[in-house]
Amino acid sequence: MALLELENIHTYYGGIHALKGLTITVEQGEIVTLIGSNGAGKSTTLKTISGQVRARSGTIRFNGTDITRLKTHEVALHGIAHVPEGRRIFPKLTVRENLEMGAFSIKDKKVIEEGIERAFHYFPRLKERINQKGGTMSGGEQQMLAIARGLMMKPKILMLDEPSMGLAPILVEQIFEIVKEMNREGMTILLVEQNANQALAVAHRGYVIQTGEIILQDDALKLLSNPQVQEAYLS
Repeated sequence: MALLELENIHTYYGGIHALKGLTITVEQGEIVTLIGSNGAGKSTTLKTISGQVRARSGTIRFNGTDITRLKTHEVALHGIAHVPEGRRIFPKLTVRENLEMGAFSIKDKKVIEEGIERAFHYFPRLKERINQKGGTMSGGEQQMLAIARGLMMKPKILMLDEPSMGLAPILVEQIFEIVKEMNREGMTILLVEQNANQALAVAHRGYVIQTGEIILQDDALKLLSNPQVQEAYLS
């Protein structure tokens, strides 16, 4: 049984058919990436999993439980963390306050402090900025904060939407190194990324999505060397 299973998912925005029978799986301990062009349905897939957008038909199962109709906060409580595109931190709150917001359902202060220390383990720079307001930090630091906030609930799977967007190449390298480190330490990751080279370099498996449909799936290294993928996404 896969940790996360999407089976024949159809999602609409009004009359627009955004996901057309999408079927993907993520196994425990994997990094799985979803690559495709703008508007292909990558972000919609994550939003559908997290309950921000409701699938019209199909089934989403997590750890064997049907979560298709759950609300967003209920999905999060099952152990699914969604780090959305564009970071969306709280700009007027400090780093610490942003992290505490990520632990919205945890009442034990000791557990929250452990979560903050875990965040600082992956992102030492945030510790240096602990009392700084999120909106005054660089784009790279804000991306680190967004990911760290997603870790505060100790999720079973971390869904990252375009973590490299708008970052300088050196920061992109740092972010993906941290993604690999989190995975080595047991985190399962579903990665949506337009930078197909970077995504496939860190992932175990990949899916190629085009106009809401999966057109190709394979081991990440095989996708990297696939002529169709190279021409469309790696050139």
